[in-house]
Amino acid sequence: MSQRIYLDYNATTPLSEFVKAELVRLLELDLGNPSSRHWAGTPAAEIVELSRIRVASLIGCDPTEIIFTSGGTEANNHAIKGVFFANLRRLKQPHFIISSIEHPAVTEPLRFLETLGARVTRVPVDGYGLVNPDDIRRAIEPETVLVSVMLANNEVGTIQPIEEIAVIARGHEILFHTDAAQAVGKIAVDVESMGVDLLSIAGHKLYAPQGIGALYVREGVELAPFMHGAGHEGGRRAGTENILEMAALGVACHEAADWVDDPRIEKLRDYFWQRLQDEFGERVRLNGHPSKRLPNTLNVSFDDIAGYDLLDQLPFLAASTGSACHAGKQLLSPVLSAMGLSADRCTGAIRFSLGRETHKDGLNQVVNCLVSEVGNFRST
Repeated sequence: MSQRIYLDYNATTPLSEFVKAELVRLLELDLGNPSSRHWAGTPAAEIVELSRIRVASLIGCDPTEIIFTSGGTEANNHAIKGVFFANLRRLKQPHFIISSIEHPAVTEPLRFLETLGARVTRVPVDGYGLVNPDDIRRAIEPETVLVSVMLANNEVGTIQPIEEIAVIARGHEILFHTDAAQAVGKIAVDVESMGVDLLSIAGHKLYAPQGIGALYVREGVELAPFMHGAGHEGGRRAGTENILEMAALGVACHEAADWVDDPRIEKLRDYFWQRLQDEFGERVRLNGHPSKRLPNTLNVSFDDIAGYDLLDQLPFLAASTGSACHAGKQLLSPVLSAMGLSADRCTGAIRFSLGRETHKDGLNQVVNCLVSEVGNFRST
């Protein structure tokens, strides 16, 4: 098959046409330093602030509460390390609570901070990938400074009970951070109704370029600076502003408001899942929550077949697996393993994530090819 089909939008999204047009427009301008108070700097500063307004509008906060970053990873690092260092003078061992299925952009900064004295409690999830808020409550200690639970999981799409967890954290006067990289632009996100203090955004998950993101910091939250220098971003992230990418993120967020909870994508996902069930029956199983998940995400396991072997036979298809094989060693997905799935089910998992350019014809082609290839595997 010559036609390429992209079903890996949770990994990254292509630039939207509006974002491309804005980048081209800005490349034609002679923009100065946004910190310069003259004719060249003022327009640049206006572009940055308009972008900040657009990002803030998408998640329901004040523009002054938005810090631009180089991406979701930096936003997570800033939130976690910023809280740690802000509390290090008063606490010898600041305590953090996270879920067992957090992204490495959360788990790895905490592993580093553990070498500096931080303590981390990792609460479990159930078979759907859901956190029990009561487990968060039971994990709280006198030195707990931050709870960090992702809004939606990148592999199975499960959406966490963020509002309930936020009530618990606030009741104990503990800061609450959520990694919303996979959720912003796909579902409605409002920081006020959610009750979060810190929220991370990754631009390339919502049709902006790679290399740009944002961190929401509720007014009044004490956070140590992530970058030290000339005091940009309210003194929290030094460095001359990346005007082009900030503008691109602003346009992407402005456009995303029209795509939030888009019924077309969810209907396509459900159609795709129904077709797989019709063709494979009980030989294909859903991973993640059946309803509390992102509208674009479908993670399934095929019985008795490794997901990476199956995708190797479909080079036209861009999708992700629940495990990998390196140097003869099988590496299972930490997320699926934390959900209690068997090694065979983890090995057979494939994540299909749909996007704005996904169409039914392409999904039908994928199903037909899967039927053929699975049949080939089982006949050998």
